[in-house]
Amino acid sequence: MLDQIRGLHHVTSMSRDANANNRFFTDTLGLRRVKKTVNFDEPSVYHLYYGDEMGTPGSVMTYFPFPNIIRGRPGTGEVGETVFSVPEGSLGFWKERFAEKGVAGVMNEESFGEKRLRFAAVDGDHFALVEAKDDPRAAWTGGAVDGDEAIRGFAGAVLRLRDSGPTEDLLKFMGYEHADTSKGIKRFVIPGGNGADVIDLQTLPNMPRGDLGAGSVHHIAFAVDNRAVQEDVRRTLLDTGYQVTPVIDRDYFYAIYFRTPGGVLFEIATNEPGFDRDEDSAHLGEALKLPSQHEHLRGWLETHLPDIDDR
Repeated sequence: MLDQIRGLHHVTSMSRDANANNRFFTDTLGLRRVKKTVNFDEPSVYHLYYGDEMGTPGSVMTYFPFPNIIRGRPGTGEVGETVFSVPEGSLGFWKERFAEKGVAGVMNEESFGEKRLRFAAVDGDHFALVEAKDDPRAAWTGGAVDGDEAIRGFAGAVLRLRDSGPTEDLLKFMGYEHADTSKGIKRFVIPGGNGADVIDLQTLPNMPRGDLGAGSVHHIAFAVDNRAVQEDVRRTLLDTGYQVTPVIDRDYFYAIYFRTPGGVLFEIATNEPGFDRDEDSAHLGEALKLPSQHEHLRGWLETHLPDIDDR
């Protein structure tokens, strides 16, 4: 069994419009854009990162905004909902804010004894805010939302599966423990994790498999401290029979990927080196940063990538 995973690192999704995506996460949700770069495999498309002040692992939502992508079809084999942590008593503020901003799909509910507010982002992707009593993480206070109500980071995520059994076994192998079951959803937690340490499994045996597109989560990443730990995790996963990629340098972290039995793409990402490795912390996410292999494309990219309105 693994004991090195700290919780979530980041969640990466697909979007259609870079400006609409940027406005939603920086203005509506009040997150900080901590990096503006490009997709490693398709550099004509942005890769945008949003999180707390420094892009702390466990706070970062990232997007590939493909201008002509079709809308994804929700289904099994994917992350169905990403959940952010907010302070206790703040959901009234957020419900009023979402009404002012025209946010879709807003709905109050209670699950696992927690008050939560569900909502949809601009591409129909599903999110929730959950009130956390004792989340010590610092919020980003330099943006559109005051620190008293601001998002602290992820609480966790919900995976939709046709059969949860094999994924339950995987999560236990990764150090998660079954904590509770509510309305047929099984909750797994990392003891002593980074705050973004909850994974809920929703079993939907009659739901078809999801189709990737705008509004879909591409992959969900779990955090480990450093590259040495990551190598240990990789060897252990390979020894257990998982098909794991070699380590890939993503500039701000190192990544390995593998497909889970339920079809969800998992990543294990390092907490190092961080988003301030190539930008001063006061100016994260302002300049276009390119992977070294795409630096020769800078001139073309700066004229062809859509301008992002940061007003």
